[in-house]
Amino acid sequence: MSSSIWADPIHRLPDYEVVGRESSLIGSAFVGSEGAYGQSDLEYRPMARTGEVLEMVPGLIVTQHSGTGKANQYFLRGFNLDHGTDFATYVDGMPVNMVTHAHGQGYTDINFVIPELIELVHYTKGPYYAALGDFASAGSAQIQTESWLEQGIAQLSIGQNGYFRTVLADAFDLSLTERLVVGFESHYYEGPWDIGENLNQFKGLVKYTKQFDDAEWGLSFHGYDASWDSADQIPLRAVESGSISEFGSVDEDVGGESARYSLSTEYRRDQGDTTTTWGAYAIYYDINLWSNFTYFLEDPVNGDEFEQAENRMVYGLNFSHNLLHTHLWERDVRHTFGAQLRYDVIDDIGLYQTAARERLQAVRVDDVEELSAAVFYENEIHWSAHWRSVFGLRADYYAFDVDSDLAANSGRADDWMLSPKFSLIYTPHRMLEFYGSFGLGFHSNDARGTTITVDPTDLSAVDSVDPLVRSSGAEAGLRVHWNDQLNSALSVWWLQLDSELLYVGDGGATEASEGSERYGIEWTNDYRPVEWLTLDLDLALTHARFENGDEIPGALNAVVNGGVSYRGQSGLFGSLRARYFGSRPLTEDGSIESDPSLVLNLKAGYDFTPNLRLSFDVLNLLDSQDDDITYYYESQLAGEVSGVEDVHFHPIEPRSLRVTLSYRF
Repeated sequence: MSSSIWADPIHRLPDYEVVGRESSLIGSAFVGSEGAYGQSDLEYRPMARTGEVLEMVPGLIVTQHSGTGKANQYFLRGFNLDHGTDFATYVDGMPVNMVTHAHGQGYTDINFVIPELIELVHYTKGPYYAALGDFASAGSAQIQTESWLEQGIAQLSIGQNGYFRTVLADAFDLSLTERLVVGFESHYYEGPWDIGENLNQFKGLVKYTKQFDDAEWGLSFHGYDASWDSADQIPLRAVESGSISEFGSVDEDVGGESARYSLSTEYRRDQGDTTTTWGAYAIYYDINLWSNFTYFLEDPVNGDEFEQAENRMVYGLNFSHNLLHTHLWERDVRHTFGAQLRYDVIDDIGLYQTAARERLQAVRVDDVEELSAAVFYENEIHWSAHWRSVFGLRADYYAFDVDSDLAANSGRADDWMLSPKFSLIYTPHRMLEFYGSFGLGFHSNDARGTTITVDPTDLSAVDSVDPLVRSSGAEAGLRVHWNDQLNSALSVWWLQLDSELLYVGDGGATEASEGSERYGIEWTNDYRPVEWLTLDLDLALTHARFENGDEIPGALNAVVNGGVSYRGQSGLFGSLRARYFGSRPLTEDGSIESDPSLVLNLKAGYDFTPNLRLSFDVLNLLDSQDDDITYYYESQLAGEVSGVEDVHFHPIEPRSLRVTLSYRF
């Protein structure tokens, strides 16, 4: 079953079709940077963590500066996306980005997904899609999990640094029209860090589908629970002095606990020329996150450790209706009407000063209710056999209600935004297509930032932020699909944000920045000279600046991701991949930059029978000493009399071997 916010079945790949990067999107996509990949790509890809299922999105980098249980940090199109702002992510039609999150706006934790049960990932870039709203300015990814398994899965993985993972999944025919998929994963990891991660993750998926004559109904349950200790980024001076190792920690008490449980349903009726889809979901989510980035800068006695905590319910409705193959002026026309509703009820979203995970005092505690509603319309016209156009219009409304422990920061705010989009597509040949697109989008700000009037730490006056921040984007591109062997896409793009005003969860206040402008080029290639060999290469180059000309800290300038995969009929298979993560400015004047990093990963194995497989993952094959993530800011260590501005880094994990035994039944 296809669970998606997408309202246009013409532009989505058919249900149960095997989809890979080599699949042609000519005639269906309307932006050159749009794409899709499936389980056939993921199962042969070496991955260190769940979040890396998104690294198949060209130009996207997935890193980690903390424990494995925490949401990853993402980079795309000149954005340090932090944990997800400006990149919208969905799983089975449910939004993953958390608005007004304790740790950061748009917090995106996909650790609850079982990678082996992903059927399809469809990705977009830019604000050109009427069905996509908040956080989708840089891009989006829609993850669709399996509705059916041809065979059950029993899988055991063990590896260095205390790595242990099991996956068990199967599908059942309940009747001629009813199917059930059940999956479970458990994951334990110590890691190479001096303190040990003590990661414990448990995930579950139950998915039921029922077919009718002209309709399909589905019900899905996702469950997730995790706890971990963190080896956060550390100051370079502490390593150089020998006080800690490069895998050490300054504060050994940081870490986190998180849970996510969701229930969603979707009903889709297809009557040929019309398709109607209804969807609804309810999500329970909580997190307690302990961090310490500055050590003893603010409190030389107790230290700067703090806790960010919240629990919430998220409720949502999705609706879309398509009128297909309607004729206007003897042209094929498609009309799509849609509506989306989301309501977040966030209790006790708090920032606390702590020591050894014990609360010393509350910096700020709030109850928040946030409502968002959207309607959209999209129109596609096939003007001739070679030309088609897509026009979209989206209207979004947001309402915030903040009840703060400090009355001056309580209040209500609302805002709305109208976002037109347009694409023109020229297809001179079945193997070649050209695209031109323009669109307006937005991202929402933290509700607490829209009503704030005083800093909760010192009661000084501060300015509130705009609830919604406008983005504008344009893109030109082309796509080539040659003889079912080469799939290549080239895009030149531009993106501007009116402001990068964001609520800073680590400080409990807001921080303003200039508007920004980014532009770049992306080139994506997948080549299969013979059936058993695949070569792929993705290149992304970006220029990013604030409107005043300053550098944007964390804005990546170059990404190169590529590999070679072998899938022989003898049972042997292998994949060697390289990822280059370019340097980034760490300060606005550009005087300090991070070093680039290069990592090679290898996956190889043998299918003893069609059902029994043994595989090996060698992560960081060349044992690179590069950093996974780098920052530059002020901190103070024990014994220092004042703060010191320094590079803070989180190293790439050293070379490690993992062995997986899989049985299909």
